[in-house]
Amino acid sequence: MSNRHSIAAAEFLKDGAHAQWHDETLWMVRQKRDRMSRSLPEWESLRDAACALKMYSNSHLAELLEEFESKATANGAVVHWAKDAREYREIVLSILESHGVKLLVKSKSMLAEECGLNPFLEQNGIETVESDLGERIVQLMHVKPSHIVLPAVHIRREEIGRLFEKEMGTEPGNCDPTYLTHAARKNLRQIFKRAGAAMTGANFAVASTGEIVVCTNEGNADICTSLHKLQIAGFGLEKLVPDRRSLGVFTRLLARSGTGQPVTTYTTHYARPQEGGEFHIIIVDNGRSDILAQKGHEKTLNCLRCGACMNTCPVYRRSGGYSYTYFIPGPIGINLSMLRDPLKYYDNVAACSLCMSCSNVCPAKVDLGEQIYLWRQTLDSIGKADRTKKFVSDALKDVMERPALFNGALKLAPALNVAPRPLVYARVNPWGRGREMPRFASESFNSMWKKGKIK
Repeated sequence: MSNRHSIAAAEFLKDGAHAQWHDETLWMVRQKRDRMSRSLPEWESLRDAACALKMYSNSHLAELLEEFESKATANGAVVHWAKDAREYREIVLSILESHGVKLLVKSKSMLAEECGLNPFLEQNGIETVESDLGERIVQLMHVKPSHIVLPAVHIRREEIGRLFEKEMGTEPGNCDPTYLTHAARKNLRQIFKRAGAAMTGANFAVASTGEIVVCTNEGNADICTSLHKLQIAGFGLEKLVPDRRSLGVFTRLLARSGTGQPVTTYTTHYARPQEGGEFHIIIVDNGRSDILAQKGHEKTLNCLRCGACMNTCPVYRRSGGYSYTYFIPGPIGINLSMLRDPLKYYDNVAACSLCMSCSNVCPAKVDLGEQIYLWRQTLDSIGKADRTKKFVSDALKDVMERPALFNGALKLAPALNVAPRPLVYARVNPWGRGREMPRFASESFNSMWKKGKIK
């Protein structure tokens, strides 16, 4: 049974220099996160509070959603409800068509990515331009984001230089980051002025005030929403927080966990439409309420989409975002994909060393590694267990249950230390394809204990 993740990871690793650069870049972000967490004595208390607040919000969604709708409507916003991706796309399209919009500028939104919004709007004659630089780069390259916070982290500046030379007429061979950023800013601002509407996602939605909160490190979302009187915001219902005091817990954790900053450069609260304008808010389910019914996986909805689990994951860092078959990679993507369709995305669960680093860095204490372990235990029941691993597991079970076999194996194991390498690393040893075999001790602990060598 082929594993799509392993095949794609092997392809990524063919460019060893690029793979190393990708690994080091993400680890640098993880180290920044660590420095930030150590600077706050109350860091673990904040994580506990975030987890508790999320569990409260997700178990009181009905009343909090009604409160949010009531307050948002009182603020002058128009609230829409979408049960799935199709309804979400159609609501956005109907709003834009009713205003004759032919060009939409859209800030980064993983919900829009999840629901396939951009291609849907393009098919219906509405040009959609990503306003944030990283998202714009991958859009121009016609590829998907490879990270939920750093969408173009896998792309080197030389590639971006060639892309901008083609798309924006920049100087040939000039890949200076400052120069490229200014070129993109000039290009995008002309598009911003021509657009007919602006759209954002939301990092948080505050039930007690009916406002949404967007956290970014670029001013593009703010420029677009300021320029256009028609504003649309869409968010998954798990983004809800009870009040602004709760919001403060999350804003202290989000940037520190995701990018190693004390806070994002911009934390913008949107509550009311511009004078003479319209503000439409779309609340989307698209399977989120079903997650709450999945025993053992309830905490998945705690996720703040900070990307810390990706930055720390040794598998993600060394295999790249495109090695995963779901649009969200890394530990959180593995869990979300299995909740979405285990028969389609089952091979992602192999992309985990079970080091539990993801669980340890998650600001809202999503038990990511533990959940992946649970998913692995379900593979046999859905007919997707790896046959080779299953055979080895059954064989080891037989050995472990029979003391004579077990002790005999221990006595024979040291022979592998001096066996010819081609024999030890033959095709029947898949473990040895990417790893060195351990050196076996000449005498087992059990034997040493019986002989009185250990007391």
